Amino acid sequence: MNTAAILTAIRNTRILVIGDVMLDHYIWGDVNRISPEAPVPVLHVMRESHTAGGAANVALNLAALGCKASLIGMLGEDEAANHLARMLAAAAIDFSHCVTDPAVATIVKTRVVARTQQLCRIDREAARHAYALDASTDVDDLLESALAQTDAVIVSDYAKGVITQHLIDRLLVLATARGVLVAVDPKPARQLNLRGVGLLTPNRHEALELAALPEPGPGEAYPLEQICRRIHDTIAPNWLVITLGADGMAVSRDGQVAHRLATEAREIFDVCGAGDTVIATLTAALASGATAVEAASLANRAAGVVVAKMGTATATPEEILTPRRTDFPL
Repeated sequence: MNTAAILTAIRNTRILVIGDVMLDHYIWGDVNRISPEAPVPVLHVMRESHTAGGAANVALNLAALGCKASLIGMLGEDEAANHLARMLAAAAIDFSHCVTDPAVATIVKTRVVARTQQLCRIDREAARHAYALDASTDVDDLLESALAQTDAVIVSDYAKGVITQHLIDRLLVLATARGVLVAVDPKPARQLNLRGVGLLTPNRHEALELAALPEPGPGEAYPLEQICRRIHDTIAPNWLVITLGADGMAVSRDGQVAHRLATEAREIFDVCGAGDTVIATLTAALASGATAVEAASLANRAAGVVVAKMGTATATPEEILTPRRTDFPL
């Protein structure tokens, strides 16, 4: 299928996202002087904004593509949860399966930005165990209800606590029985057993960690082939797609590099949330009948749109279909 055909087919897909739901809070301003109290910049605040982050951003990316998106995660009973509820409802995302616990705080990441330069990030979150779904609800009932009307599942693990081994194990059993694709954006530090997932989408550094390989030294090549073999031996995903930053993307099958794609990005302002865009687009395209290479090509284009925007962002079909500038090299 060509790009336009895939984007049309995507509108009929139903995708469930499970993971760490967050609110992304931005404080935008300018810096003209250094504080007399300490050697730090003084930010003159011009505006503030909020958007959905983590698993909620994956769901927003799906909705922007035209998918019917639903979301499972943990929310508190606070203003951050209210912000998220309004955003998700406005995007027609079903978040009725999210678990609300008044004893925990909704995760908030605050980024302080001077013009286009991020000065710092402030995280507000509870202990990891507080967000574990299997500690507060019947996971099987929750998953069976949510899986009844879905074509694929995305596991968005930001290592905040929602994704546990028990949750992964039950999800794979229930989804496999229904023939539903399970895609995972992994956090290797969690050391979860992901063997048998349908799609795995680590970035360059995460792939090294999953393969238990060190970062290449100066002048050393990135060991892509070895990484693909090792990840296949330990996890055996049906498809492995590694995002390689400026080097584009690699698609692997059965431990072999099946395809390489050059980056579609022409301008890069902010890579925040680009991984969310990649897994959302890949999964939606695969669920709509695209081949892995076609899906990766579409995800590569979508990521190129998103990194040209400041802050956590999404890519619409119209933006993806807009011809790229090719008048200067990467």
